[in-house]
Amino acid sequence: MDPYFRSERPVKHAAKQAFWLLWQGRMLSNAHAVLFTCKEEKRLARGTFFGHADYRERVVAFCAADQATSAAPGLDAFRAAHPVLQDRDYLLFVGRIHPKKAYDQLITVFATVADLDPGIDLVIAGPDQTGWVPALKAQAETLGIGNRVHWPGMIGGDVKQAACANARAFVLPSHQENFGIVVAEALSAGTPVLISNKVNIWREIESDGAGLVAPDTVEDTSDMLRRFLTMPAEAAPDMRLAARRCYDEHLMRRNAET
Repeated sequence: MDPYFRSERPVKHAAKQAFWLLWQGRMLSNAHAVLFTCKEEKRLARGTFFGHADYRERVVAFCAADQATSAAPGLDAFRAAHPVLQDRDYLLFVGRIHPKKAYDQLITVFATVADLDPGIDLVIAGPDQTGWVPALKAQAETLGIGNRVHWPGMIGGDVKQAACANARAFVLPSHQENFGIVVAEALSAGTPVLISNKVNIWREIESDGAGLVAPDTVEDTSDMLRRFLTMPAEAAPDMRLAARRCYDEHLMRRNAET
């Protein structure tokens, strides 16, 4: 029900429209409630299909897994599992590697801002579902940052917790995300997030000061990373506190909204 798919896959959307009129829209109209994971997802769904627009909307807490770690300082399971990173700082993404996530734009942007902080790298962790990683690695090499972009593959458990907790920020300039579970998980670890305004929980993050938000273009993503990397050092602890607070107040609520 996100309009992104209407523009990206118009033929498939036309088929879904017919299905909506014949069956699915009627089913939703008769349902006690149609559940959405956040306010933005609910708003975007309105008007995606014609007909049967009288369904009852309800927003419920998605309850992304808490990634806060109780590990003692200095015990970093992520760096132990991936020693090539050594003691370098890093920006992180964890999730499936798919063109929708705009990794090609992220690598281009990182190449333009890398000189602002020679001590920071980029980590893209997750399964390569489309065979895209070789092309992305080649892109990074061509841009001269191949040694500063790391691909640890799928991570989980203590390794994932440590990766989130010790990242300078979590980055997702995605073209579309209904909710953004990995973003919520990063917030739970007290890690600021740098996201596009196509990640549907962006309003909560922006209003709470838990990170930075920008449109999903190369230029805007570059400006966002520049602002973050040149942010005064004393602002970082406040943003980390805001990240965890955003998770607690908006993403783990027990009571649903109407």
